[in-house]
Amino acid sequence: MDDGGWYDNKEKEKSWKSLQDIHFVGAMGPPGGGRTFITPRFLRHMNLIALANFDDDVMIKIFSTILQWFFVKGKFSPEIAK
Repeated sequence: MDDGGWYDNKEKEKSWKSLQDIHFVGAMGPPGGGRTFITPRFLRHMNLIALANFDDDVMIKIFSTILQWFFVKGKFSPEIAK
């Protein structure tokens, strides 16, 4: 990632693969139970966002609000919106 690409290890000649206009996205849980520690050398390339687990009531409120907006905007009939 630092050098703008990496070598392709699958080929016999190990050709250089240049990277341009790429976004890396990853997700992980805390280390333990088979999950390994992520080194600071790798993490320096990432922006870390941590989210707490939501209660069921909060998740229902979030997704029902999104669905309600979608049904109103799409002019769905009340039977479908239920």
